[in-house]
Amino acid sequence: MNKPNIALVMGGYSGEHDISILSGCQVYENLDHEKYNIFKIVVDREGWYCLADNGDRIPVNRHNFTIPGVDRFQLAFIIIHGNPGENGVLQGYFDMLRIPYTTSGYYTSALTFHKGYCNPVVKSFGIVNVAPSVLIYDDSQASLAKIEAAQMRYPLFVKPAAGGSSVATTKVKTPTDLLPAIQQAFTEDSQVLVEECINGREFDCGVFRTKTEKLVFPITEIIPLGDHEFFDYQAKYQGFSNEVTPAQCPDSIANLIQQTSSQLYDLLNCRGICRFDYIYDTTRNQLFFLEVNTIPGQSAESIVPKQARAMGISTRQLYQMVIESSL
Repeated sequence: MNKPNIALVMGGYSGEHDISILSGCQVYENLDHEKYNIFKIVVDREGWYCLADNGDRIPVNRHNFTIPGVDRFQLAFIIIHGNPGENGVLQGYFDMLRIPYTTSGYYTSALTFHKGYCNPVVKSFGIVNVAPSVLIYDDSQASLAKIEAAQMRYPLFVKPAAGGSSVATTKVKTPTDLLPAIQQAFTEDSQVLVEECINGREFDCGVFRTKTEKLVFPITEIIPLGDHEFFDYQAKYQGFSNEVTPAQCPDSIANLIQQTSSQLYDLLNCRGICRFDYIYDTTRNQLFFLEVNTIPGQSAESIVPKQARAMGISTRQLYQMVIESSL
């Protein structure tokens, strides 16, 4: 019996390119090469290529997503964080080529990747709080007036509306610092979300539906260290945070987060592994939705693999289930 050809698609066009490569290599090492032919496909602005084990770069034919010697891939295992893997672009591409993939579809991916569009939808479900926010399209005086009219309380978070890994995200404490933060966020995206800061404890929860069941993983608490006031890029990838799995919190909070994540997974029509991020306001005893990651990190120290291991599922088993549920 011929082994299925699996394209492990990594890289991308965003500031998360290098993190995606780390995630992709982690997945590659943990896949069963006895059962599948695995090809590392790197998506780069300079061109798409298959990265061979000897370092050779074999060009990818983007018209039909093939490489020499491989007429067709049976599955695309997408591990690109950001554009074009997490925003629905690749999903639409693979839909046209009729190649199955391991993530949510292009509608869900596009919606959830854009915080300014996703937050009102999540709020409409009525199952979790969403912080007040304003979506702006430029750094004009009209945009600043729009933010002022919203009467949000400082501090504020200023972030690219469609972006990840907290790239170009700033915590703004005074009106004087608002415009520079907005201008920085516009370097990463053409739309910017200005959001009221919710103080509390940050929790993440992974969800994954296999062919036979939905897995809701144990939750993780994110505790930034030192001068890092929130889970920024350095806190995420350079060791400036503690990630406690399972989180040490009351069962009532853990159950609420897991139940909410399970509901959002279905309401947003998610597929594959997703991670839902929240702030629990300990003063008001209320849960606030932050975002959903439809392609969460998969490096050795990433949150979801840790959650799976806490549930008794090895990283190798997790990726095996991802492939089998998608083929």
